[in-house]
Amino acid sequence: MSPAEQAARFLKKAAEDEAVLDLILASDKVSDDVVGFHAQQAAEKLLKALLSHLGLPFRRTHDLRGLIEVLEQGKCPVPEALVGIDELTPYGTLYRYEDLDGSPAFDRNRSRGMVRDLRLWVEARMQGPASAPENLKI
Repeated sequence: MSPAEQAARFLKKAAEDEAVLDLILASDKVSDDVVGFHAQQAAEKLLKALLSHLGLPFRRTHDLRGLIEVLEQGKCPVPEALVGIDELTPYGTLYRYEDLDGSPAFDRNRSRGMVRDLRLWVEARMQGPASAPENLKI
């Protein structure tokens, strides 16, 4: 599979997680850990889409900080406003199988907003550096 095909596949999968996220975001029947899981998965796939597009090798991981570091090493720094998205990492790993008891409060709308802003930035970067919103404000 070419890097472009892989990037397109990651974008498609991220959109699917975002669709689920939008469906469950306001539901009181769905726990924060499930909402967080889909936010983390969307963010992970968006980062991997950009990495694939840029031809930067990355390991199989759910660690958003690690993926951001690979981008930074590849001379593609993530805007400061998006670096905090790595707080979603535990929702793709630890909280997927454990309860959230004692964890910090989870802001569903903020998390959704971060994923949305990440998508905008990733898509812009994939269209070319000149169109990427480097000074993204959240």
